[in-house]
Amino acid sequence: MRFFSGFNYPAGITQQRDWVKRAYAGGVPMGADLRAAAAGGKKDSPRFLVHAVKDPDGANLDRIQIVKIWLEDDAQKEQVYDVSWSGNRKTVGDGKVPSVGSTVNTETATYTNDIGAIELIGEWQDPQFKPEQGAVYYARVLEIPTSRWTTLLAVKNKLPLPTSVPAAIQERAWTSPVFYRP
Repeated sequence: MRFFSGFNYPAGITQQRDWVKRAYAGGVPMGADLRAAAAGGKKDSPRFLVHAVKDPDGANLDRIQIVKIWLEDDAQKEQVYDVSWSGNRKTVGDGKVPSVGSTVNTETATYTNDIGAIELIGEWQDPQFKPEQGAVYYARVLEIPTSRWTTLLAVKNKLPLPTSVPAAIQERAWTSPVFYRP
C-alpha cells in the first residue's frame, strides 16, 4: 500500500505515469506530519492518494477506506470513508459501498478470485475538513471474503462448522497514518 497527503496535488494526479514521484515531491507519505503551513493559506482539505496491490498468493481486493480520527469536545471521534472499490458498485445514501459479495464455499473452505480487483487506486478529500482541527488519517484495504481459520480447520478435520463465529472474514491491511497538524 501507498498513502500520501498534500495540499497542492492536482485532481487526477494518480492517472499520471510519474504520480508516485510527484506525490513525494508535493506532499508527505504515510508516517509523516502534514502541517497547515504547507497549505499556503488554502482552506481546502488536503488531497489524499491511496494505492494498493493484492498479495500474489492472496485474495483480490474489495475496497480502500480512509479512516479519520480527531478530538472534538474532549471526545475521540472516528469516521470511515470508502475511497476506491472494485467493480461497478455505487455508493448508497450514507456514502458507503455495498458488499462486494462472496465466493466462499463453506463445504470446501475455498474461495475464488472471480470478484474484486488486483489493484486499487484513489484520490480523496475530507468533506468535513476543518483547517484548525488536528486529525489523524490512515488508509486500509479490505480483501474479498475468504474462509475463516475456524472454517478451514473444521473442513480439514471433517467437523461441523462452528456456529459462534462467521464462516468467512475479510482480511485487511493498513498504512501508517498521516498526522494533520494545524
